[in-house]
Amino acid sequence: MNDQGFYSCLIKQQERKLKEKIILLAVLTVTVAPPGLIPQHSTLRLTASVNPDFAITRITWAAPGGIPIKSEQTGSTGIVAKLPRVQMSDNGTYVCMVHPWGNSSNAFFSFNVDVTVDDPQISTATLAQTSFQLHCADVQGDYVLLYWKPPDKPRNRDMMLVYEYDRWRGSSPLIQGGQKIRLAGPPYNPQAGSFSFLLTPGIKDGGLYICEVFLNDVASSQRTLLSVLKVKASHSSTKLELLCQYSERSQVKRAGWTYQNQSHRLESYSHSPGIITTTLPLPITSDTAGNYTCTLQLSNGQTVWATHTVTLPPEESTSVTTPSLLPSLSALLLLVPLVAAAVGVLLWRQEHISRRDIEQSLSHYSGEAENIYENPEDIRQASPQSSVYMDLKPRGEDDVYKELERYEQCQA
Repeated sequence: MNDQGFYSCLIKQQERKLKEKIILLAVLTVTVAPPGLIPQHSTLRLTASVNPDFAITRITWAAPGGIPIKSEQTGSTGIVAKLPRVQMSDNGTYVCMVHPWGNSSNAFFSFNVDVTVDDPQISTATLAQTSFQLHCADVQGDYVLLYWKPPDKPRNRDMMLVYEYDRWRGSSPLIQGGQKIRLAGPPYNPQAGSFSFLLTPGIKDGGLYICEVFLNDVASSQRTLLSVLKVKASHSSTKLELLCQYSERSQVKRAGWTYQNQSHRLESYSHSPGIITTTLPLPITSDTAGNYTCTLQLSNGQTVWATHTVTLPPEESTSVTTPSLLPSLSALLLLVPLVAAAVGVLLWRQEHISRRDIEQSLSHYSGEAENIYENPEDIRQASPQSSVYMDLKPRGEDDVYKELERYEQCQA
């Protein structure tokens, strides 16, 4: 910048000046912001200035293909051209044209600037009801804001703030994502200003997520365009329908069903956007049972898939019910001791009655005692007038005793 000014080219011969040419050197300064790779959706700023400024009449900018860009003067010497919300199609060489003042051999001087637009947006897909990480910019921050635009909504005015966290206050004053969104733990540390989110999405939770991390007044943004995939089955009396549902259709290149047997070709159809259906006739057989996979391919080449397993129906078997013998056997075993006890009681009573009858029939009442089993010697020694001796012997199987009179009651 300090080399600008007038330069003199003098030709002398023997102290005589033959020719002199005065040259004005002007220095052009060009800056491109943001520096380096230009994040997509950011504002490209092309600034040019010449010192000394009186050396030129004007400065213009042209986009790739020679398309003029509107420019305005900034400060006293600079010219700026802006391209808000740059896209990948804005990549290319931009030309700064400096038009000199006075007599110049060139109508203008051109200087090329190469601009590369980087897509910081993450385009990806995940399965419904699985944990997915939403990345934020890899910078330390004071607080973080998470915005969400529902899937398949073309207008950015549908963007809404769903999460806010201030590490200095240690609070989250706004959480609209419910239990689906929460701050991520290690290796991230929200209390120290390192932010990331964990999302457990449903099919309607795809869309565009923008995480903005603020350090003082400077914001760093990370965008994530998310498609969510879900498969389910629908039964009717005659068919089984397999439905493959996905959201954020803008980034989906193709979607379709495949069967584990590659030789078996499936016919798929779509009655509404974002749903691919294939139909299986009922009942399910060994030829149609198995794994059915819905594969989603995004425009960037990434794929995600979900599998539904169709199983054979349970076999219906006929069986003859055989009544169990265990209850009857148990009852029988229970009756055996009862019957035995009853028989024992009956036998005892029969024997007792028989003995009592015999005793009554053979006993002779004498005084207050009635007993036929006295000592025989006592009987023999007793007075013949007061005793009767009986010899009891069995008469056979009936256990009946025969009375034998061994002594005469009266002796001659």
